[in-house]
Amino acid sequence: MTKHTLSQLPSVDRLLALPALVAAIANHGRQPITDCTRAELAAARELVRAGHPPPDPEALAASIVERAGKLARPNLRPVFNLSGTVLHTNLGRALLAKEAVEAMTVAATSPCALEYDIADGGRGDRDSLVEPLLAEIMAASMGEKAKEFAATIVNNNAAAVLLALDTLVKGKEAVVSRGELVEIGGAFRVPDIMRRAGAKLVEIGTTNRTHAKDYAEAITAKTALLMKVHTSNYAVVGFTKVVDEAEIAAIAHEHGLPFMVDLGSGTLTDFARWNLPKEPTPQDSLAAGADLVTFSGDKLLGGPQAGFIVGRKDLIARIKKNPLKRALRVGKITLAALEATLRLYRDPDRLAQRLPTLHLLTRSEHDIAAQAERLCPVVADFAGETSTVSIEPAMSQIGSGALPVERLASAALVIRYPGKRPGKQLAVLEERLRGLPQPVIGRIADDALRLDLRCLDVVDEERFVTQLRETS
Repeated sequence: MTKHTLSQLPSVDRLLALPALVAAIANHGRQPITDCTRAELAAARELVRAGHPPPDPEALAASIVERAGKLARPNLRPVFNLSGTVLHTNLGRALLAKEAVEAMTVAATSPCALEYDIADGGRGDRDSLVEPLLAEIMAASMGEKAKEFAATIVNNNAAAVLLALDTLVKGKEAVVSRGELVEIGGAFRVPDIMRRAGAKLVEIGTTNRTHAKDYAEAITAKTALLMKVHTSNYAVVGFTKVVDEAEIAAIAHEHGLPFMVDLGSGTLTDFARWNLPKEPTPQDSLAAGADLVTFSGDKLLGGPQAGFIVGRKDLIARIKKNPLKRALRVGKITLAALEATLRLYRDPDRLAQRLPTLHLLTRSEHDIAAQAERLCPVVADFAGETSTVSIEPAMSQIGSGALPVERLASAALVIRYPGKRPGKQLAVLEERLRGLPQPVIGRIADDALRLDLRCLDVVDEERFVTQLRETS
């Protein structure tokens, strides 16, 4: 019986001299490859001590190259989103338009006039990079009234709400309907944000019904603001009653109070133009009498992560003087992407072609079904002979707290395995898909793995097919 010894393992220097590792050093650098070599040798020593034969140098080199490749791979990796949720929070929400990506690259690689007024050579205001564009877009539906409002930008909508409340309500009371105390993803709750802002929450009404008199009766000398939160990520149906924004605004103004609307996911265009479900816009809220409106940049608007605060110029001026504004402000790359995204809204006729979020939301059921026909045999080969793959109707959701009960007709490739308990085989298949160079994210439900194709744009289809065929 051959006895295996540690001396049979090659040295670090011998391995580093192998052609495969010389090439790897040129690709990754000497230090990372040296570290990976030592790690693989340590693992090999444990195998030898356990009685296994030592791997040959070429096998060790292959393992070292593989280890180095995994370490060099970015943690923030692109994936194929076949989950059935267009604006998937865990998958990065909105995809940016190429114009936004190009603008970000320019901002990242060049000095730029972030807070510099090129016209007069003085200090500028970074909000002014997007504020005029926002007013121009809003003017399309609001007319001259849009000029009455100002805007400021922070890093997300939760920050927008926090900053506005910290400025206007700190130490006082904000009145909100009990049915609007929203919890968003990650267990972040509107009441928690209000407490952090130093605002005392005054709940009115019940979970399902709130009346105008509830707002009026809650107002005291300590009241600083009336607030409405758009329930964008859930719906209460049945025996319900909500007070519309115009009525709340009238009550607030009668008592000399500002009225604030948190839209959460906001869009600047009427979705009805593309036969999509109606979603309230900041323009709608301002026209109804709201003094401040907050909304996101990276959801239905289709831009980068950001939070908008739009409203009365005097209130925005106070908000911008709050020291928290500096802590929550956005940088040049975000502003570059926002500006480029907002410029797309100037051309509404081509918006659905140029804005990825709207493009995915408006993909036709016919086109998705045709794509499913093309991809079905490729997915079947990848899933294996024991599987069955069928094309079935699906209902995609918009996601990220937008239009929670609305669905978009789509098509999915549905993979099943025979037997009463296919869960293990489905889990293995799902893991294989997640292990691809560009992971494929589907959804297991009802004893099947479902790949909703709404978010697989045709320009990405070839790359999707290639990697499945290479690993089948």
